[in-house]
Amino acid sequence: MFHSRLGCSSISFRHQELGSALHTMKGLGFDEIDLGALPGVCDHVPYELSPAAVDSVSAEVNASGLRVRSVNGDIGDLNRVLDAEGQAARDRHLDALLTLTAKIGAKALVLPCGALDHTPVRSVEEDLDLVAAQLIGAGRRAAESGVELWTESLHFLRFSWNLERAGLLADRLAGSGVGIVMDFSHIVAAGEDIQAYLDRHQGRISHVHLRDAVPGNINLSIGNGDADFAGGLKRLAADGYTGHFSLELETRDVTNDERPAAAAKAASFITDLI
Repeated sequence: MFHSRLGCSSISFRHQELGSALHTMKGLGFDEIDLGALPGVCDHVPYELSPAAVDSVSAEVNASGLRVRSVNGDIGDLNRVLDAEGQAARDRHLDALLTLTAKIGAKALVLPCGALDHTPVRSVEEDLDLVAAQLIGAGRRAAESGVELWTESLHFLRFSWNLERAGLLADRLAGSGVGIVMDFSHIVAAGEDIQAYLDRHQGRISHVHLRDAVPGNINLSIGNGDADFAGGLKRLAADGYTGHFSLELETRDVTNDERPAAAAKAASFITDLI
């Protein structure tokens, strides 16, 4: 029904319980999903991720028959300096997310590019150094679990929020194996240009999130904002991108009752462009 490389993030149906969200996405015709595990954004995965919780979520996802491309998680502000106890707690949370990622057959765990704040804890350069070091370390742990580690950068709400910082972070991650997740909405919300982003990140994109935006607002349905999906997808294809795409429709311009129809409409539109 939809393109085989196009999936849907469970964040799109964050108002539903996990089982209901899985049922909705499968009923719309999706074969592949991203699993939202972002505290305060999507509670489909408990933040306190005990072994029992990992087993419970894994069983529910695996029973759905849906393929999982990635788990979109969070282990805290990666530009915050931690003491040994804090780092150990972060590592335990990371290991739980990696166990979940492996158990549901996902390709990668996605982590953010710093805190939900544009202001550095120390300085821009020092904070980017720390974010990169944390991501590279997480990438090594991910490899031990048989999965990849990606980061969503640029992210309008996070520390690496504009093209300059996203590019500097990408430089620090070069050669590490940590992939980059491109999100159309965050690029547009930051007032940046899709083509300029792709110039700066050519050959570095591992996954693509799809949602519309205008400067300052990331929460629009596809077609209701300024994102140039046709131009961006054409450029990705020309650059040799063979990865997958995910509708991450955390939108505020439709009601929850309208959300399934809006997701199906967006999927058909994007399918025609891929």
